[in-house]
Amino acid sequence: MRRVWLAALTAMASSALGGAAPAPSTAGGGEILWDSFGVPHVYAKTETSMFYGFGYAQAQAHGNLLLHIYGESRARAAEYWGAKFEASDRWLIANGQPERSVAWYKAQTPQFRADLDAFAAGINAYVAAHRDRLDPEVLKVGPVSGLDVMAHAHRVMTYLYIASEQRVLSAATGGGEGEYDPAAGASEQDGSNAWAVGPARSASGHAMLLANPHLQWASSWQTYFEANLSMPGFAEYGATQVGLPVLRFGFTHDVAFTNTVNTILGFTSYKLTPSGAGYLFDGKALPFQVRHLSYKVRQPDGSLKTVEWDQRSTVQGPVFDLPGGGAIALKVAGLDRPGGLAEYWEMGHARGWPDMERALRRLQVPMFNIVYADRDGHILYLDNGILPKHRDGDYASWSKPVAGDTSATLWTDIHSYDDLPKVLDPASGFVQNTNDPPWVPTWPSPLKPSSYPAYLSAIGPESLRSQMSVKLMAEGPKPSFDDFVARKVTTRSLMADRLLPELVPLAEASADPGLRQAAALLKGWDHRYEPDARAALLFETWAAIFSPKNFTVLSNYRETWSAAAPIATPTGLKDPTAALAMLKQAVAKTRALYGAVDRPYGEVSRFTLGGTDLPANGGFGNTGVFRTITWGPLTNGTRTPVHGETWMSMVEFSTPMKAVGLMSYGNSSQPGSRHGGDQLPFLASKTFRTLWTERAEVERHLEETTRF
Repeated sequence: MRRVWLAALTAMASSALGGAAPAPSTAGGGEILWDSFGVPHVYAKTETSMFYGFGYAQAQAHGNLLLHIYGESRARAAEYWGAKFEASDRWLIANGQPERSVAWYKAQTPQFRADLDAFAAGINAYVAAHRDRLDPEVLKVGPVSGLDVMAHAHRVMTYLYIASEQRVLSAATGGGEGEYDPAAGASEQDGSNAWAVGPARSASGHAMLLANPHLQWASSWQTYFEANLSMPGFAEYGATQVGLPVLRFGFTHDVAFTNTVNTILGFTSYKLTPSGAGYLFDGKALPFQVRHLSYKVRQPDGSLKTVEWDQRSTVQGPVFDLPGGGAIALKVAGLDRPGGLAEYWEMGHARGWPDMERALRRLQVPMFNIVYADRDGHILYLDNGILPKHRDGDYASWSKPVAGDTSATLWTDIHSYDDLPKVLDPASGFVQNTNDPPWVPTWPSPLKPSSYPAYLSAIGPESLRSQMSVKLMAEGPKPSFDDFVARKVTTRSLMADRLLPELVPLAEASADPGLRQAAALLKGWDHRYEPDARAALLFETWAAIFSPKNFTVLSNYRETWSAAAPIATPTGLKDPTAALAMLKQAVAKTRALYGAVDRPYGEVSRFTLGGTDLPANGGFGNTGVFRTITWGPLTNGTRTPVHGETWMSMVEFSTPMKAVGLMSYGNSSQPGSRHGGDQLPFLASKTFRTLWTERAEVERHLEETTRF
């Protein structure tokens, strides 16, 4: 099967590209206007030429990264770059991703397949013209094709988001979130914030939308790219992950939409019962299906070593051995639904809610909450995804391996769009999500878990970040667009609001001078993670002790989370004496880590990239901070983000339309680019760029023009 896919890839690349990058005259005609923040504004004469220009632009801004992740998505990264990529290649090959990518590519409409080919052709055109600007190592990938684009999308959506090796094996072995250690940093978590405000809640009477994904800052398949795409009858602004040919976070004159990672269980793992050389199923011993597979690994001397193995499969899917013994079979939902990219493309073409719902009903995007707003004033929260139908069981039971020896657990169907939790135009006037289960998308919430299968999602707890999100939208006067932007950048900790009013008086009454000093420090803090905050590091250190596992354990709260009060709990100190002892421990640890108990937050926490180094703001989302920054390890007394605020855009459907945004780490990862880190001053000052959507605006801020 491996050889079949490689042959197909070679044939398709040759067919689509003629063996080389196409001449500019075949691109359809157009130009890329690069603005002063490195954002490409692609103006094309046709649909395929627009995709061509978008591919060219991605290669110019992220060429090294783009070719590398395409090499990984071919399941040939070990062949190109050595043994550290073996696990990734093997996971994709064992799951049939290479040959399925061929089938998915063939399943696209002729027009969209041509679009994918054009996107790849644009990449190849840039590479052919600028090989000297690229790392020789990534040039091993060679010309790419529309099949590579599809293979990458399949890998990202299915085998990195839905069923990554880490996620599947962690669920099977009971692995969980590690402790937060201030010296070592926190584990990175997929996440995002999203708001949509309708006319009833907006001061202007116009709908507004916030797009605010949170992914890792290091260059990877998670890196975002900002662009403006235009052709006759179509114009869309937004961002997507490098390598994808369509915008996943977009807005037009008519509609705006964003995504947040949701809790959908898109795969099932089955615990197998061995029987001889096979396994038991419905009381019978069945033989494994076996495929002989292989991949190549580049050796230090440049030679290639072939690794071969027999991949077993069951009626459920491919079999994987567990580290502690035993084996599971994996069944992933949506492997017969190849239209995820096309669905996003259709969403970008929507002129209003009927068009958008028609696109969403396709149910091809395998996961992600969709939050939406439009010029007509409609707003939506949708717990989107490809969810298997089960006979019974709850979320916890299907999150772990289930019995694989019976057809009773073998699902064969998925839930329709109509089955999924959604809220359209609620009376509250807003919807929101911050990766939590779907039950509090607004307040008060019209969704009841009892109305849905118990396996659809966990019931709680509602994270403190989500509770802060609800409070920011539900409380206070109707927000103007300026208010909307200001609420987005609040750095206040809801955890501090809940706990310090009890902790501080205890410390003030203590006979311990160190605790009294800590009380004075915490009492004078406004609970915001700002550069000059002298108590923020002490509180963060105490919070990590009080609520272990990255601030998620609730056992030390007096009142833990309750579905009856989902945005008011957890709260209070269960054991005041223990909480005070934890504060004493935190004082010592803060002093040891940072040199003083009252070190300014911005001296330790820095926004540093591309020669820019600025005092930072924002904090851990699990402490109830909406402006989320996950800090990496402490190095020479300072730390920098590893995850958190990345792409941000806020729009209001006024006339003219208002749109501001920010790409925190800049819009290029190429070495020497002036656009790696050039937007950090906005992040540090909690301000935003005006997003230039009109050509006249772009021309006033023009840096470079590329014609094709």
